[in-house]
Amino acid sequence: MLSVLIGVLIICVVGAICFWAIDKFVRESRLANLLKILVVLICLASILQRVLPLAGINGI
Repeated sequence: MLSVLIGVLIICVVGAICFWAIDKFVRESRLANLLKILVVLICLASILQRVLPLAGINGI
């Protein structure tokens, strides 16, 4: 359980760093918004991949 929590926190920190990098280096607002949505979706998918086995739901 603790390792899952640490993994989720690491995923959130990496996502926040990606958000910062997108804000700092991407000048076009449309591209920045699309990249931020992509980061959010990837982070959510990786968090679900770690949490769902604890709930007894086997994913793919």
